[in-house]
Amino acid sequence: MATLIRNAQLVDDGRISAGDLLVEGDRIARIGPDLAAPAGAVVLDAAGRFLLPGMIDDQVHFREPGLTHKGDVATESRAAVAGGITTFMDMPNTKPQTVTLEALEAKHAAVAGRAWANYSFYLGATNDNIDEIRRLAPTQCCGIKVFMGASTGNMLVDDPAVLEVLFRDAPTLLAAHCEDTPTIKAAEDAMRRQYGTAIPITLHPQIRGVEACWKSSSFAVDLARRLGTRLHVLHLTTAREMALFEPGPPDAKRITAEVCIHHLCMDERDYESRGALVKCNPAIKTRADRDALRAALREGRLDVIGTDHAPHTLEEKGGDYFTAPSGLPLVQHALPMLLELVLDGHLSLELAVEKFAHAPARLFGIVERGYLREGWFADLVLVDLDAGGQVRREDVLYKCGWSPIEGQRLRSRVDATFVNGRLVYADGRVVGEPAGRRLAFAR
Repeated sequence: MATLIRNAQLVDDGRISAGDLLVEGDRIARIGPDLAAPAGAVVLDAAGRFLLPGMIDDQVHFREPGLTHKGDVATESRAAVAGGITTFMDMPNTKPQTVTLEALEAKHAAVAGRAWANYSFYLGATNDNIDEIRRLAPTQCCGIKVFMGASTGNMLVDDPAVLEVLFRDAPTLLAAHCEDTPTIKAAEDAMRRQYGTAIPITLHPQIRGVEACWKSSSFAVDLARRLGTRLHVLHLTTAREMALFEPGPPDAKRITAEVCIHHLCMDERDYESRGALVKCNPAIKTRADRDALRAALREGRLDVIGTDHAPHTLEEKGGDYFTAPSGLPLVQHALPMLLELVLDGHLSLELAVEKFAHAPARLFGIVERGYLREGWFADLVLVDLDAGGQVRREDVLYKCGWSPIEGQRLRSRVDATFVNGRLVYADGRVVGEPAGRRLAFAR
């Protein structure tokens, strides 16, 4: 099985160069000008379009097991490859929760042959599973997820004594959701006294505000610095928090940070038009916060871009402030949304590729993925920066059947996606068979 991609603009390692790329089997065999097609090879003329390494999404909620009326690995990974995402890392707050090594391995086994993109799953931290976490091999999965706020039951880990042990003994990367629950609860109570249950959705960024984020994230960073933890702070949302993180390449840091595409592209004005469809935790905040996140990406304080893809049904999203769940589906359009920032001059295309492919590959220690390199896995996405269109509900591939950006025009388009050398998306359709594999890590 061989494919020759001709006449592409190859974006890799901070450079854009014209050339060809040959895929043989699951690997990139050769990169260069005027490559000859092997006998029987499929030839794809890129005609000057941009060929990128596939997006690596370090945070998704594909809802399997137990919440599959919202989504599952098969449906959501199909949407992901349609959006140029070739690798995903899925969260543990499922039913049952992924909080034992047995559950972690069962989850990996259950998706084999069904995932359209490459995959790994986080082991979840609880108030009482530290012995299980100590048994985790550093290369067994992408990392350990700790909810330091915005969760329920024993997955809400906000006891300083428990966190001290977790941060001290975690054998691999610890990914943290940082919001301070008591601060949020106090704000909710104040709003409830004023509005009852009819709290306007526009107040979400005040209820889950800057102070709640800062109090938790600064505590996590201080704890990690003191204990030497390999900490990765997820979905940063505020200008104030940017001071917690150092500029520079992620490989040189013990503490790294992620920003999500909706926090880069939306601000508090979107609540007026989209309502609970854009309710998420942490909340989308002010335009000034959004602009600070963009600046921090350019400075190297924010290391990777993810989606936090979290589908809910429209019926669920139709509740009031307290019953409408937080989270929004994004994997199908995240890359074109990011390319809007490129087209508007906020990021270079080379920097965007660094943040969505190169940096997460290095940060997580993913083996031989995230770059256009000879001998590496052929996870590729071909994009046209001038052939987009309007986001329509009838084109949405998520099981939940809707997108928070319906009606928006995106100027770029994903034309083809390859996973492990196999063409899985082309000409607006998912094609072939699922080609995703379990990720390997070198740490």
